[in-house]
Amino acid sequence: MAEEIFINVSANETRVGVVEEGLLQEVFIERTETKSSIGNIYKGKVVRILPGMQSAFVDIGQEKAAFMHVTDLIDGHEVFDKAHGAEHPAITSLLYDGQELLVQVTKEPIGTKGARITSNLSMASRYLVYLPGSSHIGISQRIEDQDERKRLKGILEDLSDVEEGFIVRTAAENANGEDIIKDAGYLRSRWEGIRSEGLVAKSPEVVYEDLPLPLRVMRDIINTNTTGILVDHSETHTVLGRFLSDYIPEKESCLKEISSDPVLFDIHQLDDQIEAALDRKVPLKSGGYLVIDQTEAMTTVDVNTGAYVGKKDLEDTIYRTNLEAAAAIPRQLRLRNIGGIVIIDFIDMINEEHKRQVLRMLEKGQQSDRVKCNVTQISELGLVEMTRKRTYGSLLKTICEPCEVCDGRGFIKSAESVCLEIFINLQRKAKEVSGKECLIMASQTVVDRLIDEQANNVRELAELLDADISCQVEPGYTQEQYDIVISIIERAQAK
Repeated sequence: MAEEIFINVSANETRVGVVEEGLLQEVFIERTETKSSIGNIYKGKVVRILPGMQSAFVDIGQEKAAFMHVTDLIDGHEVFDKAHGAEHPAITSLLYDGQELLVQVTKEPIGTKGARITSNLSMASRYLVYLPGSSHIGISQRIEDQDERKRLKGILEDLSDVEEGFIVRTAAENANGEDIIKDAGYLRSRWEGIRSEGLVAKSPEVVYEDLPLPLRVMRDIINTNTTGILVDHSETHTVLGRFLSDYIPEKESCLKEISSDPVLFDIHQLDDQIEAALDRKVPLKSGGYLVIDQTEAMTTVDVNTGAYVGKKDLEDTIYRTNLEAAAAIPRQLRLRNIGGIVIIDFIDMINEEHKRQVLRMLEKGQQSDRVKCNVTQISELGLVEMTRKRTYGSLLKTICEPCEVCDGRGFIKSAESVCLEIFINLQRKAKEVSGKECLIMASQTVVDRLIDEQANNVRELAELLDADISCQVEPGYTQEQYDIVISIIERAQAK
């Protein structure tokens, strides 16, 4: 399917949209003040070891110390032989407090968690991933032709040394062997530079930074289906042109510079599609809809028939709604960049063949996802559990922040609940307010309720407490905010 890449560059951020037939499939946003650290290599210092968790925290110069598990130290290296059932060695035998080492960020800081790091370094080029210090030779699972896999493996075995490994990327399929060897030489020379820099660097310090977002897109996303690369920034256009000329000359003709007026993302209403991707509710063409909720632990997707009543019977209506949802969900996960555990609540189906078809549709949609996904069978409750590798923060976390009113709950107390809470607090202060004037400062909706629907209750409470109670609107208060101000003068003296 034809694919276009839109690159919008401004002084404050860079945005990349991947579009198929007018529909936004993926969006990447990198802001000047919060650049991604994924792929960066640091010289870090161990600041804390947790033997009970087989983990350590490493200072790499970020706000929060980065996290490393023992498997981030040993997997991919010949430290021990897992084939013989050996357990992981104690992390205290591999690290000590104050130790300096080269580490690479594999996951960005998310929420209260610091970055995830590994000492198993890797560097990517167009065709290869270079693994210094490893002997692993791997080929992308997306390359299915066995003859091609054999050819690529032969190229790698001929050029690999003992202390280095390679993974062939999908883009290397049918690539010229000389170009692959050229890539390997480029990665080797870059690693030598990083290793030399690491010897003299003082921790915590950045030793290597991955490519900026537009160039990462050229390296990682361009494929045979890419028909257009549209850029609205002259300098970025020049840089991309040189990159394509050097590494992907067959796609150089796809690169076009577009005037920044109108805004590039307006050409396919991409901003509108990004805005829609922030909503919980996703309408389906049939009239059904999805409800997507992201939490700290997982993301849930609920499928509903909505206004779709079907044409045949209930089972058919449910099947068609689930089938449409299964086709839409993979795109939503990519577009929203949702990672971690995802629970999909399909509408319960009786027909086993219908269940298989729905699951097959879901798996088919995941095949075009560049991020690794694992999907389970539909459970007896109609649930599908799946995982999607999380590296960057979701679109929601990138663009939005928790509501200062509800603090991320998604709900606020009703005006009625706040009024009742005020009454309870007044009763708690019975001795303080007795014989005095009392002022309730609250939002407009709460004050309106106090002087209208709750007027009798306010009057009765004032008599019970032997106090004068009045209300005042505070425009800056949220619905949950209020203050009770008690006069320091006795009521009789005030009069």
